[in-house]
Amino acid sequence: MDEKAKKTALRMIPYGLYVLTSRSSEGAAAATVNWVTQASFEPPLVVVAVKTDSRIYGVLRSSGAFALNFLGKDQGEIAYAFFKPVESDERQIGGHEYDAGTTGSPILRAVPAFVECRVTDVVERGDHAVVVGEVVEAGVRREPEGRPDEAVLWLKDLGPKIFYGG
Repeated sequence: MDEKAKKTALRMIPYGLYVLTSRSSEGAAAATVNWVTQASFEPPLVVVAVKTDSRIYGVLRSSGAFALNFLGKDQGEIAYAFFKPVESDERQIGGHEYDAGTTGSPILRAVPAFVECRVTDVVERGDHAVVVGEVVEAGVRREPEGRPDEAVLWLKDLGPKIFYGG
């Protein structure tokens, strides 16, 4: 396989940016993720890929629940904050205040929308796990202007030198 062609082709997949959060007896964890999709209307299911050697993956597996915090177009600094492991306490994670959701997962106060999920399935392949979650709660704090899918922060919004995939 031509490695350059593979990398270029895979980078053509558009990616939204989200902050995945979870809380277990080990504490709270968060990470910026971008491999996310809705997989079912009934029941409402979302799928997220999570790096298996990350702290968030261990916490998510332990808790059996997670939240996807949707980032707005103007929230690139929040995406950057969770590209690396962060510290947390009962009020903040990575310097961002949160409230505990119905699953116990942190819901960032600054985000325009979120969904909370209970884990239904996990498939580990390669260096990531595909985690399927049933949506058990959702919230919109800031109604989007125009199409909802255009209100989310996309990886390409972070600039011409930021890539993922390949």
